[in-house]
Amino acid sequence: MAVLSKTTIAHLAEHLENAELQAFDVTKITDDYPDMDWEDAYDIQYEIRRRKEARGHQTIGLKMGLTSYAKMKQMGVDVPVYAFLSDYFSVPDGGEINMAALIHPKVEAEIAIITNQPLHGPGCTVAQVLAATEAVVPAVEVIDSRYRDFKFDLKSVVADNASSARFVTGGKLKRADQVDMKTLGVVMEINGRVVATGAGAAVLGHPAASVAMLANMLAERGEHIPAGTFIMTGGITAAVEVKAGDSVRVRYQDLGEVSIRFV
Repeated sequence: MAVLSKTTIAHLAEHLENAELQAFDVTKITDDYPDMDWEDAYDIQYEIRRRKEARGHQTIGLKMGLTSYAKMKQMGVDVPVYAFLSDYFSVPDGGEINMAALIHPKVEAEIAIITNQPLHGPGCTVAQVLAATEAVVPAVEVIDSRYRDFKFDLKSVVADNASSARFVTGGKLKRADQVDMKTLGVVMEINGRVVATGAGAAVLGHPAASVAMLANMLAERGEHIPAGTFIMTGGITAAVEVKAGDSVRVRYQDLGEVSIRFV
């Protein structure tokens, strides 16, 4: 049962979205609202999404967060979360990201998929996800928690749209049957130096398991994953800090590479 009033949810959504849009940090919202529950947290996230759409931004995809055991350990949590991707989060491959628009960004390598049929929970399976996958796409996510020093609990991060900020896709698209997402290896370099490596299995054992979990979590809100949805399945690598002047390149086995520069 939701604890917070609609007024409080609207207030917190505005508070967190302002922190994102104006690039300033805030303390975690559970400090002030310790009794808020999961439903409240997602209600705040959905209100941020509604605010963006009301201003004319399109929601162009979904993402899973905290899906790798490395990431859960890094953040001290044990349940993945989901969030939305707004159109202006997308940066072209090889493009530049302005550090002034962000607070304390980190990058992580991900595998994304595009669906070609709807996925419904509860009970959505890896096999159903693979059958509904049109393409597998390499992606780099730039996360930027609005919370001071990246310190938060899970409800606070859900409300903050799971730290979403920017993402880049590129490389080559492949069909699901052309790629073994589980064993697919990635190498992340910053300024030519390898800073992280991993394989798709880091994402809940298989990136498709992350999408199945997303369908099952959405079902709790009476929603599903429509056909044609772009989904980032979660970080394969732990998140790595970046600073102005950094060039990030991620190489993906069988899927080419993706790069961005921070200026």
